[in-house]
Amino acid sequence: MADMSRLDSRLFPALSWGRALGACVFGVEEKSVSVTEGDSVALDSGLTEIKDDDVIQWRFGDTVIAEISKRADRFTVYDDDLDGRFRDRLKLNNQTGSLTITNITTEHAGHYTLEIKSVRKKKFNVYVFESVSVLLMEGDSVALNSRLTEIKDDDEIQWRFGNTVIAEINKRADRFTVYDDVLDGRFRDRLKLVKQTGSLTITDITTEDAGDYTLEINSMITEFFLAVFEEISVMVGYSVALDSRLTEIKDDDEIQWRFGDTVIAEIIKRADRFTVYDDVLDGRFRDRLKLNNQTGSLTITNITTEQTGSYTLEILASYRYSLRAFRVSVALPVPVISRDCSSSSSSSSCSLLCSAVNVGHVTLSWYKGNSLLSSIISVSDLSISLSLPLEVEYQDNNTYSCVINNPFINQTRDLNITQLCHTCSDSVHCCGSTEAVIRLVLTALVGVATVILLVYDIRSRRAEPDQAHI
Repeated sequence: MADMSRLDSRLFPALSWGRALGACVFGVEEKSVSVTEGDSVALDSGLTEIKDDDVIQWRFGDTVIAEISKRADRFTVYDDDLDGRFRDRLKLNNQTGSLTITNITTEHAGHYTLEIKSVRKKKFNVYVFESVSVLLMEGDSVALNSRLTEIKDDDEIQWRFGNTVIAEINKRADRFTVYDDVLDGRFRDRLKLVKQTGSLTITDITTEDAGDYTLEINSMITEFFLAVFEEISVMVGYSVALDSRLTEIKDDDEIQWRFGDTVIAEIIKRADRFTVYDDVLDGRFRDRLKLNNQTGSLTITNITTEQTGSYTLEILASYRYSLRAFRVSVALPVPVISRDCSSSSSSSSCSLLCSAVNVGHVTLSWYKGNSLLSSIISVSDLSISLSLPLEVEYQDNNTYSCVINNPFINQTRDLNITQLCHTCSDSVHCCGSTEAVIRLVLTALVGVATVILLVYDIRSRRAEPDQAHI
């Protein structure tokens, strides 16, 4: 089961846009305001100045939490009521009577009412988003926690993936429903609701499940951002492109690329700023990072094992947030030495091959001690193979090695002539051509002699009865 870690609310301007939807019902103006947990929200009285005879009250539900009597010059907040949930969080504007709630939590989600001279003037429905980020591997399961210990009879709970409802609870009707056939059935048989708490479990996670999940319980909203790691393997010296999946960066987009917890690239489109921080982490990314100015994708060039690790992409905008994750593993091409004695030119020598696969831009070389004997160069970005032959004498006591290298790698394999070529000398298929012909001729002569002796023996046995009769 995956762990869930809270993200700093400053990373989510998408959820703190202060969205206000206005309506007027029976002379009462009603607004809905969304804010991220930890932010502040200002409930506007709509007044430019408080009159001398104004008496203003702010209520949370039925409880008065702030009051103004201009004639008595009294500006009071009752922040110790309701078990102190508003303590040190309420601020009144002495000129307009507007109310600000700071460091808001999900406990402050609900209905706020402004009354002036005991007449209801405004109603605010405040939705508080709790932001949770979850990083997963394919095949994991994740439990999205409702944080309820028990569902109340009047609770209405809804789980959404993007704008699509995937699970719903109506406790009064005793209805617990998962809609796992929506979205082309991508969640089929993988959604489980906990009937006591309303938490949702998703099993056998795939990359299709990455995205935004919303839990709405009455006026409380919790946002979950699931990112499923994409596994990418690359050979040393290659380039790897981490895809943002954007076709175009919008004007309000803010994009951050991270390696672990360190920001390595950033885009702020409104300021036309495209920045790579390639000198961080002791300069391991220096001259290796390239940002695509149209899509925000990030390319790492001439990659080495130092760039192995986890990369995350965060895209922040006014009305959306997305998170993508990549796990990049960097492998070294290893030279492999094998025998190929069928191509030997004499009975006392053995031909060997040094090979490497998926090599990219490398040089493959044979060395005798410290002296270069031969080399071959690959200049392709494609996954190709290289092979370089070497012929050695069976009794050669020199030190040979095969080396694969480029500016970023240097892999060496030493040759064990005794092991490779001794085995080769014992096989007729590994011998020189002259010796092989001689052996074949001798074998043929022995065969002919054997046949002659066998025929002679048979004839002798047949002649024995005739001689006995005579």
